[in-house]
Amino acid sequence: MNDYEPAGHPTTTADGERRTRARRWHSSKKSAWIVAAGLTVAIVGIAGAGTASAADLSPSTSAAATPVGGGPVAAPADGGATGIVDSKSASSFTFATATGVEVTVNENSATTYRVGVLPVPASVVQKGESVLALGLVNTSTITASQVTVQPFGDGGVAAAQAAGVIPFQQGVPSPTQSVGQIPTDYTEGDGTIVSGAVADKATAASQAVVPGGIVDRVVLLSDGDYEVHNISINWPHHVFLNKDFKVLGYE
Repeated sequence: MNDYEPAGHPTTTADGERRTRARRWHSSKKSAWIVAAGLTVAIVGIAGAGTASAADLSPSTSAAATPVGGGPVAAPADGGATGIVDSKSASSFTFATATGVEVTVNENSATTYRVGVLPVPASVVQKGESVLALGLVNTSTITASQVTVQPFGDGGVAAAQAAGVIPFQQGVPSPTQSVGQIPTDYTEGDGTIVSGAVADKATAASQAVVPGGIVDRVVLLSDGDYEVHNISINWPHHVFLNKDFKVLGYE
């Protein structure tokens, strides 16, 4: 279901060996062990859920930004994305996802940095590094609460290929297909948007299995499971996780 137009377009500019793999994800032949090595999931504690209403899940022409591809997206919410850093400044950096979507990450004094679960200084974020950025997402911009550097990572290339992620193409509709377990009673717009550590943990778990797009919100469903919503790709848009943050399926 392509209910939101993506926030960016795949690009083709190469910048180093790992950057090339990220921009041309479909040609990657990495084995399954790189998926685990390349997408280290930060261990975060579970905090309380947010209190946004179900109505906040629907597109809003008054409160929402308009991405490059056109069409409304949800109001800013906690989420994140994975990719390879391609530029760095004093207070921000950019990276490309496995499907070539350009993401801008804004840093501030509250941003924390990790390699795995170990705290590290901000200087570890360098051009060419694979990172997972978590925080407040507004279309293709993330105000980072946490950045995890993934040593020897590929920016999600191998995982995206294994999951069959389809990059965004203007005017091409999303396929109606699903993988794994999809809640039979799920309806787009149901549930409550969550934030903080809960959203971080769900985003990290989702991006470890289905990277390539940008998670722009995490929703707690009535049965205790989570729906993680992705933009900037043609498929999949919805990733479902159980209460223990294990990916159940996606569509």
